[in-house]
Amino acid sequence: MMFEPSAGPRVFATPLGVDFTSALIEGVEARLDGQPPEALARVEIYVNTARMQRRLTAQFAERRASFLPRIRPVTDLAARPDMAGLPPAMSPLRLRLQLSQLIAKLLDQRPDLAPRAALYPLADSLADLMGEMQEERVTPEAVQRLDVAEHAQHWQRSQAFLSIVAPFFAGEDSLTVEARHSAVVDRLANAWQSVPPTHPIIIAGSTGSRGATARFMRAVAALPQGAVVLPGLDGDMPEEVWAGLLHGRAVGLGGEDHPQFRLGKFAESLGMAPKAVPEWSGVPPAHPRRNRLISLALRPAPVTDQWREEGPKLGELSPGVADMSLIEAPTPQAEAAAIALRLRKAAETGQRAALISPDRRLTRQVTAALDRWGILPDDSAGQPLSLTAAGRLLRHVAELLSARPTAEALLVLLKHPLTHSAREDRGAHLLRSRDLELQILRGGGPYPERGDLLDWAAKRETDSGAVAWASWVSDLLLSSREAESVLLADHVTRHMTLAEALAAGPGADGAGDLWAREDGQAVQRLMQAVVADADAGGMLSPSEYRDLIGAVLDDAEARNPVRPHARIMIWGALEARVQGADLLILAGLNEGVWPAAPGADPWLNRAMRAEAGLRLPDRQIGLSAHDFQQAVAAREVWLSRAKRDAETETVPSRWVNRLVNLMEGTGPEARAALAEMRARGQEWLAMAEALDAPEAPVPPAPRPAPRPPVAARPNRLSVTQIEKLVRDPYAIYAQKVLRLRPLDPLRQAPDARLRGTALHAMLRSFVEITRDGLRADAEALFTRLADAALRQEVPWPVARRLWQARLARVAAWFVAGERARRAFATPHRLEFSAELLIKDKSFTLTGTADRLDLTPEGALAIYDYKTGSVPSADQERFFNKQLWLEAMMARGGAFGEVTDVARIAYIGLGSGGAVLSHDVTPDEIDQIAAEFETLLAHYADPANGYTARRAMAELRYAGDYDHLARYGEWDETTAPTAVEVGA
Repeated sequence: MMFEPSAGPRVFATPLGVDFTSALIEGVEARLDGQPPEALARVEIYVNTARMQRRLTAQFAERRASFLPRIRPVTDLAARPDMAGLPPAMSPLRLRLQLSQLIAKLLDQRPDLAPRAALYPLADSLADLMGEMQEERVTPEAVQRLDVAEHAQHWQRSQAFLSIVAPFFAGEDSLTVEARHSAVVDRLANAWQSVPPTHPIIIAGSTGSRGATARFMRAVAALPQGAVVLPGLDGDMPEEVWAGLLHGRAVGLGGEDHPQFRLGKFAESLGMAPKAVPEWSGVPPAHPRRNRLISLALRPAPVTDQWREEGPKLGELSPGVADMSLIEAPTPQAEAAAIALRLRKAAETGQRAALISPDRRLTRQVTAALDRWGILPDDSAGQPLSLTAAGRLLRHVAELLSARPTAEALLVLLKHPLTHSAREDRGAHLLRSRDLELQILRGGGPYPERGDLLDWAAKRETDSGAVAWASWVSDLLLSSREAESVLLADHVTRHMTLAEALAAGPGADGAGDLWAREDGQAVQRLMQAVVADADAGGMLSPSEYRDLIGAVLDDAEARNPVRPHARIMIWGALEARVQGADLLILAGLNEGVWPAAPGADPWLNRAMRAEAGLRLPDRQIGLSAHDFQQAVAAREVWLSRAKRDAETETVPSRWVNRLVNLMEGTGPEARAALAEMRARGQEWLAMAEALDAPEAPVPPAPRPAPRPPVAARPNRLSVTQIEKLVRDPYAIYAQKVLRLRPLDPLRQAPDARLRGTALHAMLRSFVEITRDGLRADAEALFTRLADAALRQEVPWPVARRLWQARLARVAAWFVAGERARRAFATPHRLEFSAELLIKDKSFTLTGTADRLDLTPEGALAIYDYKTGSVPSADQERFFNKQLWLEAMMARGGAFGEVTDVARIAYIGLGSGGAVLSHDVTPDEIDQIAAEFETLLAHYADPANGYTARRAMAELRYAGDYDHLARYGEWDETTAPTAVEVGA
């Protein structure tokens, strides 16, 4: 027998700041002292997480070679087989599939309720609500009876969805995991009332925050040999504060957001005062004085006036916070670097250290920072399957099944590490993929075609396997996909077949290395589970199947197969509640992160939840607060936060705020202790900053202005490149001297160049058709030609519609301007290319005039079309000389026998239309010619270099060659450094 007979329920607690599992074992062994070894084997212990189960088992085994108790997670109750007549629970996936089918039918009938893209998020949210209702014993009828007078419209939408879940409460034929868990608890409680078990049963580490778990805890506490051990009960909180916390809602006291509320509520439900709950073992807390400080800091808001009276009574605080450090980093990167340094020290000194944070971005940054020293922390969260290699491949293939592959999507699949894996010729596959990218996909159309790939492969005369490879790629990835809805099982079959064929390679059986690694095996098991439940999925469209698989892969996790560091851990707050370490780092302590901001509830608002008896958002905040209070009482603790995130200033977590405010207002000794905490944190921040600081100041890199030999300098440029020569000479050097070309983008986009191509094609057609005179329907003709050109040149429907609307708005303006232009001159030549040799400079100037008109007097009018705005007066005066240079070329005879120029004009079709026009005089052309010769003479001088970013139109503009010039290591205020370079 482990426990003496008791008249009431048996509830114990451990104090704050105690290693819970160690204290639990101490209490078990103390109560079994003097009994035979097999007595321990009869003990049954229920814990709150599987991780605690593993740690408790390991700690029992480390003590001595003996029997072990039976240790089970509370969540395993749902899978308990010894329940006659109670069918097994359906899998969570099957439940969500069934709900998604019901929601889809509802949306077919009432499409105004929600978009179909929200099908699976709605199914997940509805499943969570249904599980909560089953845990808390809230029936659909109780929810329907809610007073919703102020929320009638929202409630009507919610009821349409909530009516779906009613059949799941009707009986035991389709039990969810939560429903079976509740049913098992109820059956055990009823059975134990008549025939209680004779062996000891202990529930340890749970707070009773969920209804079914709380009922199980109450049932165990009432057993003759049952006990509940609560984690982290605050023994320093006065009875009157407990009373206000638990009963003071009507007058504004207390609430579920307090860290001790759930523990006190559970004790009270058994008729016990929280202060009367006995300690489980005699293990003392690490810092009793710190516990009193934290307890006072976390008092319910209405009684924080007690700080003034009780704060000074805390006495000397420095000993209690001597092992606490407060990190207030300027950025998340600095926070992660300081934490990584401290974890590195812990690894070197043999400390067991744990980083606790709900901020997964921060924990990933810390993991990356630790990698520089070869330290891989043991991350309890694992990695979502969707981010593993096998998971990514399946997501990409699911996307391929739902949409025509773009060039980017095709290349992602071809270069995936599992594609064409486990083959000796994978090197040839990667080489062909690279060549295909450079020669076909970059700069090509947005959607690759089979003919393009086969033509490319046929030209590779030295690559005998290219045609077969291109055929394999085309057949597998470019063949047309069926767009109709099919059964989920058929989708899975096609999905897996395609993924395995892609991994195996051309002409090979099997699946390559797709399922070879642990993450691949986890993905395979998950897909097998989808197959097992596929009959509940019904008919799905390819896009719906893609969304489903993406959600399923996101929900599952894979453990890292690499053995992590044994003493450096990353925990979630729940795991930290019942585990111990020499050092706990509580990081990401900002509002909205820890505690997290409550998520939006699409079904019930706060008042309706309270009335129905469901969990309030405050309960989750209270659980997080308890996790914080339990962790901050550990032996050595870091409290860490960043003062700002990537976007704005942050707000400290309410618990850190309370602690800081209490210490700052308690007195000079407390303020000095707080200053010491901050100083310790600042010391680590300084070390982290010094870690990345150079040993000596690094001067800015020189701003390049290379001086190649005159013979290597360009002697031929276009009129548009002259502006580039003026603004960014280095770009001309890189392009013309080094002969470097930027890669075309892989992801084709409807950019300004494409818009210009379509616009010029349309205007050329318009002028050709109306060369003999504008028609009465000129505006309609303009619009028709614009639509035709955009359909031909722009395959993106959204961009095409936007550009069509923009051109339709300027149609009347353009036609009106065109009438004025035709009155001045008649169309002569369109898109006419020419060049002018400047003999004394040995230089050729080239250019293409968009349009040349001829006046009655025999002079030219030169027009240039702009898809956006026209140049400003200053831009034209100092930089944009395109039309002036074309006028100079015309006078030199480049455009034919006509050498006189009467007018130049930019015609901008952006922003409603604009024109910048000049009537040209011979003197102005002479001035342009003189300035141009001066420019040529400057670069003909070997002493002058090609300065990088000499006079950019916009400083934020990114040039194609900025990375080559190492822009960023210098700026526009840096003087150029001319350096001679070879030819």
